[in-house]
Amino acid sequence: MREEGYIKQLINYIKRNSAKGYPIESLRWALINQGYGRVEVGKAIELANKELALEAPKFKEKPVIKVEVEPKTEEKPGFWEKIKSWFS
Repeated sequence: MREEGYIKQLINYIKRNSAKGYPIESLRWALINQGYGRVEVGKAIELANKELALEAPKFKEKPVIKVEVEPKTEEKPGFWEKIKSWFS
């Protein structure tokens, strides 16, 4: 039971500071350098990411892909075609 509260504190810390713009890897190493275990920090990051994903807004509309075709332009002869025309 105590471990759940401990992990929840780490999750809240990660969510709060990632919202401030800190990268997850920076938060990971900050917590590890403060003496928190790598396994617990990794678990907290995984759970925080899952919670953040659930809180993210859901798209209700599918994106529309538009394709625009540019009109053909008159092609100019390339370098080799110019050279060939000199010898023809």
